Amino acid sequence: MSYAYLFKYIIIGDTGVGKSCLLLQFTDKRFQHVHDLTIGVEFGSRMVSINDRQIKLQIWDTAGQESFRSITRSYYRGAAGALLVYDITRRETFEHLSSWLEDARQHANPNMTIMLIGNKSDVAHKRQVSREEGEEFAREHGLVFLETSAKTSDNVEEAFINTASVICEKIDDGLDVSNESHGIKVGYGAGGTGANQGGFVNPGAAPRVGGGGGAAGQCC
Repeated sequence: MSYAYLFKYIIIGDTGVGKSCLLLQFTDKRFQHVHDLTIGVEFGSRMVSINDRQIKLQIWDTAGQESFRSITRSYYRGAAGALLVYDITRRETFEHLSSWLEDARQHANPNMTIMLIGNKSDVAHKRQVSREEGEEFAREHGLVFLETSAKTSDNVEEAFINTASVICEKIDDGLDVSNESHGIKVGYGAGGTGANQGGFVNPGAAPRVGGGGGAAGQCC
């Protein structure tokens, strides 16, 4: 299927915050109560429509464990958007956001759009981080903010699509889409050659360490 642009996304944050479940809900519209911990990096993709333009989202879901941070860092390069996720019921995942953001700002291109996501809003009665704290962190650091539930799908669609909308606005404002470090490729629908049909070559040439195989636990 033709598309105007292809955007590369990366999902980052501590283990167990629901990164893989957000991706699964967005791409497959389903929720897994028990999900294997992500080992390295997993991948998903989906087409969306932004202002009558077809956009292909290529989404890399990263492991949150410290032992995989070096692999995760290689995927920042060439990303147009990042979803920075914390768990509203686990205070420590919010407190670790500054470290994740520092990593992103150090290793990604400066034009990368970052969406801050407070996940697990369906269990708000266990909340340890207020919505206001999330909003304040986003304001301080120039991020877009939403609270989501991968379980009920609340705001999941909006998180991915709103990020794409911001990237589209940057393109309309003159962002250089010929620079692959910006994580954007032109497709047939925008007058490109179509040579990008195969998608991105992984920036940094890190091997894809795929899916599953980890210990079953909280959705990671």
